This record gives sequence, C-alpha cells and structure tokens, in this order.
Amino acid sequence: MLTVYGRRSSSNVQLVMWAIGEMGLAHERLEYGHGYAPLDTPDFLAMNPNGGIPVLRDGDLTLFEAGAIFRYLCARYGDDTLWPADPARRAPLDVWAEWGKLTFAPTLGRIFAYEVRTRPEDQDPAELAGASRAVARLARILDARLGQGPWLAGEAFTFADMGVGHVLYRYHIFDWERPDLPNLSAYYDRLQTRAAFRDHAMVPVDELRGSYWMPRP
Repeated sequence: MLTVYGRRSSSNVQLVMWAIGEMGLAHERLEYGHGYAPLDTPDFLAMNPNGGIPVLRDGDLTLFEAGAIFRYLCARYGDDTLWPADPARRAPLDVWAEWGKLTFAPTLGRIFAYEVRTRPEDQDPAELAGASRAVARLARILDARLGQGPWLAGEAFTFADMGVGHVLYRYHIFDWERPDLPNLSAYYDRLQTRAAFRDHAMVPVDELRGSYWMPRP
C-alpha cells in the first residue's frame, strides 16, 4: 500500500493524491506540515532531506518532489491512456504537465500568496494587479490549447490534465479579474465531474489563512 506524507491543503500533495484517486490505488495519507506532524525531525529528513511535502513510500521505495512522484505513479500504475507508453505520444503531453506544474502553478501562486499568505495591512493592490495580468496571459494560452479539447490529448483524459488542472480550483476561488475564457471554463466544469478531482483538488485553503509570510523589505 502507498503511504503519502503531506497535508491535503498543499497543492503539491493534491497533484499526487489526484493521481492516486484516478487510478484507485490503495493508500494512506498522513498529515505532515503546517501545524500537523513536523518536517524537521530526523525520521522525516531521512525520507526527504529538504524537509518538504509530499513524500511517497511504496514498499521499499521512498520518493520526494511532487512532479517525480506524480510521474512515477502514472508510469507504474497507469494504463496506456493515462500514461502513454510511446514517448512520441507522451512527450507533447508532458510539455503541458510540466507547463502546468512549473509555469502556470507558480504564477497563480502569486495570487494565492496575496489572498491567503499576506497580512491585509501588507497587501499592495499593485502586486495583485501584476499577478492577475501574469496569470491571465497564461490562462489565455491554456484556453487556446483547450480549444482542441475536450482534454489536452483530445478525447482522452491523461496525466497532462492533472498536471495542468490541479490548481484550477484555486484559479477560480480567489477574487481577481479573471478573463472570460469559455474553453477554460468548460474544461473546469468537466474536471468537476471527476470524483478524484473533487475529492483531492477542490480543497479549501481556510486552514492556511493567517499563516502569513513576512512582508518584503
């Protein structure tokens, strides 16, 4: 059985748990980080010397870094639709999974940081405006790509949709000037029909409010 270490309010944990849920894998998830079990103990650091979440244990194998865990799970347990075995079919999808994880999610994280992790007295509307413009530019790129849909691979749901879609709940819950993007809106509606997305990616951020970062000098 798989063991995942990490709180469910982490977007990185959500990506891993969504994959586990899509494939119906037996697992347990242990609450670690941000008010739960600490990440700086010798036992935890032996699993991940960076002291971050998620960590996955699968038998004798221990992995950290969400993207690596996500790909391992899809490659080992996914079928040829979810994780195409042919590198020529898989690589274009991996481009979008990587874009979602390393380009879209961190940019959206600027809005998350403003709304959730910055004290109201430290919030600068100019920061939200700049973050909104940056996210909107990427959202338009995604909207154009989704016009070829319904999924990133066409008719089939694949790992790429999890790589891109795991932060779309956060994209929609915050109050910012979202552009009117019908393809993206319809895609989000489709994602919400998937039980694993609802269970593992649509996680409220309430427990993170008040855990403010220090303002920048």
